[in-house]
Amino acid sequence: MMPDLPVISLQSAGVAYSHRTGFMKKSDYWALKDISCELHHGETLGVIGRNGAGKSSLLKLMAGIIDPSHGVVKRQTSRVALLSLQVGFLPNLTGRDNAFLSGLLLGLGKKDISERMDSIIEFSELDEFIDQPLRSYSTGMRARLGFAVALQADPDVLLIDEILGVGDRDFKLKSSQALKERIESDRTVVIVSHQPETIRSLCDRALWIENRVSRMTGPVDEVLAAYRKPGRK
Repeated sequence: MMPDLPVISLQSAGVAYSHRTGFMKKSDYWALKDISCELHHGETLGVIGRNGAGKSSLLKLMAGIIDPSHGVVKRQTSRVALLSLQVGFLPNLTGRDNAFLSGLLLGLGKKDISERMDSIIEFSELDEFIDQPLRSYSTGMRARLGFAVALQADPDVLLIDEILGVGDRDFKLKSSQALKERIESDRTVVIVSHQPETIRSLCDRALWIENRVSRMTGPVDEVLAAYRKPGRK
């Protein structure tokens, strides 16, 4: 990977889904319309916007889970992990089996996962629940397991979709501290959050998405001030 190239770049990228609106009729729904941004090695980018703005779709586009309908997406690495409550787990498998599956998808070998399973269980605080089916887990338990596996997998780029807001106070503090340690070790992270303080405390730059269009990117305080400006449309 060339050191001067962005790890991920998007140029006027948009994503459309076709859906049926009537007999023999289809229409396109634009999950993203026009997004341009760059992610550089070692930086932490915060993504902020209202519900339905397109933040989760942006992370899926960055991860390569979906392809753009127009525009260009370039990645200089294939080791990109999306950590989301909606992605990657199978409800009928146990937490342990899902940890193995998720670890494999993130590039770990079976031996690596086996060696790190105790650390995954310890960090997630699942203990005896690790061998229960995932369908019996609460939202917070799923989040803790996903976060613990992603930390062990250590991908080149970690994409985090609102997951830091899940769980009790102690786990939020622990996960935020673990993420800060990752950031301080010169890793590359993208965080989607509704919490401005999370973006301010963890991120180097911010991207504001509104109505599935990138409205502003730049220093965190400047973007947050524009996002929170009274009377903005």
